[in-house]
Amino acid sequence: MDSGFVKTEINGDGLAVVTFGHPAHNSLPLGLLDQLSKQIHTAGSHPDVRLILLQSAGERTFCAGASFDELLSITEIDAGTVFFSGVADVINAIRTSPKLIIGRAQGKAVGGGVGLIAACDYCFATAQTAVKLSEISINIGPFVIAPALERKIGISAFTQLSLNPTRFFEADWALQRGLIHSVHTSIAEMDSAIGEFCESLLPKNPEALAALKQTLWRGTEHWAQLLYEQAAISGRLALNPETKQLLSEFKRK
Repeated sequence: MDSGFVKTEINGDGLAVVTFGHPAHNSLPLGLLDQLSKQIHTAGSHPDVRLILLQSAGERTFCAGASFDELLSITEIDAGTVFFSGVADVINAIRTSPKLIIGRAQGKAVGGGVGLIAACDYCFATAQTAVKLSEISINIGPFVIAPALERKIGISAFTQLSLNPTRFFEADWALQRGLIHSVHTSIAEMDSAIGEFCESLLPKNPEALAALKQTLWRGTEHWAQLLYEQAAISGRLALNPETKQLLSEFKRK
């Protein structure tokens, strides 16, 4: 994909590693989102897969969130809804996957990238990881990812995160609030911990792990509709002329 890539590798132990990348700080254009949701779904339904690891390429940025180029190109409400529905598709793919999904966040995450972290069942990070919701800065809001964040960190922490759109919240903040579960001083240390963690889970009873996955996500069945309703809000707001101007300014920076 010229606008990034998604690839899945399945090792002999049953671990599926889904990796995405994009030259613009691992941002998320619609095509990449579509591939990401499809490959998560495929890995989850693969008979040889017992566990899924979701990661991004590179060493500095986990995910920069929505593609500003695509946001700027939106001229109709329906197109805006479709774009933000791409994030909804990925979150719902993670939610409905029968396999537990482990996140690997090696650096900063913004907007939709924070939503991906929140959607993972368990997430590792480095001390360099930091999270920011910048949506209010461009006159929209983190509507699609809000349910995932509220579920993980609660309404108070989500409020703090969303109403401070220029601030990066450090890894310790995210750890204390349950957005991430394990923080390490380096990528090498994190990867070692991920290896040990996955190695301990892969031999476990698949039925037990699948039942645990269902239990962890109990009460979210309405997300199959809710996230797309939220996407329509973001799609409408993205057409605002002030939003377009702010997006252009952000892109120039």
